[in-house]
Amino acid sequence: MSKKTVLTGITTTGTPHVGNYLGAIKPAIDASTNPDFSSFYFLADYHALIKCHDPERVARSSREIAATWLALGLDTDKTTFYRQSDIHEIPELTWILTCMCSKGLMNRAHAYKASVDANRDAGKQDLDDGVTMGLFSYPILMAADILMFNADIIPVGKDQIQHIEMARDVAGRFNHTYEQLFTLPEALVDEQTQLIPGLDGRKMSKSYDNTIPLFCSADELRKLINQIVTDTKAPGEPKDPDNSTLFQLYSCFAEEAEQQQMRDKFLNGIGWGDAKKELFEFMDAKLSAPRALYNELMASPADVEAILEKGAAKARETSAPLLEKVRIAAGIRPLTHVATAAKEEKKKKEVSEEALARAEAGRRRAILMQLKPQLDEVQAADDKSAAAQALISSKEEEVAGLKKKAKQKAQNELDLLREELADLLA
Repeated sequence: MSKKTVLTGITTTGTPHVGNYLGAIKPAIDASTNPDFSSFYFLADYHALIKCHDPERVARSSREIAATWLALGLDTDKTTFYRQSDIHEIPELTWILTCMCSKGLMNRAHAYKASVDANRDAGKQDLDDGVTMGLFSYPILMAADILMFNADIIPVGKDQIQHIEMARDVAGRFNHTYEQLFTLPEALVDEQTQLIPGLDGRKMSKSYDNTIPLFCSADELRKLINQIVTDTKAPGEPKDPDNSTLFQLYSCFAEEAEQQQMRDKFLNGIGWGDAKKELFEFMDAKLSAPRALYNELMASPADVEAILEKGAAKARETSAPLLEKVRIAAGIRPLTHVATAAKEEKKKKEVSEEALARAEAGRRRAILMQLKPQLDEVQAADDKSAAAQALISSKEEEVAGLKKKAKQKAQNELDLLREELADLLA
C-alpha cells in the first residue's frame, strides 16, 4: 500500500507560544513518526506577507519557528521540512491555478468576506478598502502549497475546511481541462483538539495578547503564569479544575496519573498561589531541555539554514518534475516538444506498419512457393521471354474466368508473376 502524504504549513508572523505547541506542533511531530504517512512541514513565509509588512518580523519568525520544530524533536530525515519560498515551483503553480480559478470562488472566501463586512459595518463606501490581492487570492497560494506535493491529507481547524474545498475545486478544474495530474486533498479536522486557554482564560492567541511564549526564560514563564486570571476562592475551598486555566494547562503537559493528582489537589482546596507555583515548576521541567536546544539553534542560524536547504532540495525532487508536467499539460512547453499522445500514436503506427510489412512478406513467400514450379519452367525454357508471356496470358485468362474469392487469389498470383518476370516481359 502506498503511503499517504500529509502536509502542514506554519505562517511565519510570530513567536511560537504554548498554544501553538499543544494545539499543532506536538500533534504534528507525533504524527510524523507514523510509517504509513509521508509528512511535509513548511514555513509559510509567502503567506506571512499577506498581513505582515515588517520584514524583520517575518525573518525572525521564520528562524524562531524552524528552531522550535527542530528543538522539539522533528526528525528531518523521516520528514520533509522546508521553507515555502525555497520551492520556486510554488509561485509558478499559483499563477497557473489562478488562471483556472473563478473570481466568484474567491468572493466566497471567509477572510475576504470578513474584510468586506468590516468595511460595510464601518460605513465605508469602498467595501474593498484595505483588501490586497494577496488577501483576496491567498486560498490559491494555499492550493498550490497542497497540490504541489499532491498531498492527500491536510490537518486543519474548522475555519480552514473551506480552503481545502477550494483546492479540490481548482485541482478538479485543471484535471478536467488539461490532464489528471492532481490528487484531490482531504481535510482532517481533529474534533478532539483541546482549546488551549491563555492568561485571561480565552483561547491563547496573539490577537488577544494572552500568550505564553513556548521558550521564554524560566523567570518570564513564572511571571506570566502568575498573571493567569483566577477566581476569589481562598485556600482550603474546593476549586473546579475543569474551569481552571491553571489545571487545563497542567493537563496538557501531564500524564493521566499526574492529572489525577492535581485534580485531587484542586478538589481539596489548593491555594491559587501554590497551584501557580506547581504549574510553573511542572512546565519549566518539561520545557527546559528543548528550551536549551532552541537557544543553541537560535545562536547557530547557519545550522538551521543548512537543514532548511536540505529540506528544500528534498522537496524539489517532487515539485520540479510535477511542475514540468503541469507546464506541458497547459501548453507552456518547448517548440520542439512532441506531445505524449502524438508519440504514442506514432509509435503505434510504426508498430502497425511493421506488422503489416511482416504479414505481406509472409503472404508473398507463400504464393511464391505455390508458383515455384511454373517459374522454374520459365527459367528452363529456351525462349524465356516467350515462356513468360505465355504464362502471364494463361493466368490472365484464368483470372477472367473466376469469381469473387477464387478470382482474388488468382489475381494475387498474377500480380506476383508479373513482378517476378518483369525483366522477361519488358
